[in-house]
Parts: sequence; structure tokens; C-alpha cells
Amino acid sequence: IFIGPEGGFAPEEIQLAQEAGILPVTLGKRILRTETAGMTTVALLLYELG
Repeated sequence: IFIGPEGGFAPEEIQLAQEAGILPVTLGKRILRTETAGMTTVALLLYELG
């Protein structure tokens, strides 16, 4: 799991990640603070994985 800066990843960074086999996931236009992005990600994973 990579959590980007509040300004988002640069298009070049996303392209490199995809070329490395990383699947990008987004919350749409929502921008979370760095302090809450990790907790939100873990909560979503726990919900989806049961």
C-alpha cells in the first residue's frame, strides 16, 4: 500500500508503479489528510476482507 502526498502522485510516478505491477486504487476526488489516510485504508481493507 502506497499512500501519496496530499497533492497526489505525479503522473510519471503512477505510470512507473503500474509498470511494476501495482494496481492503483482511488477514492475519487476525496483528498484525505496524511494522518487519516492510513487508518481509512486499513478500515476499508478489513471491511472488504471480512
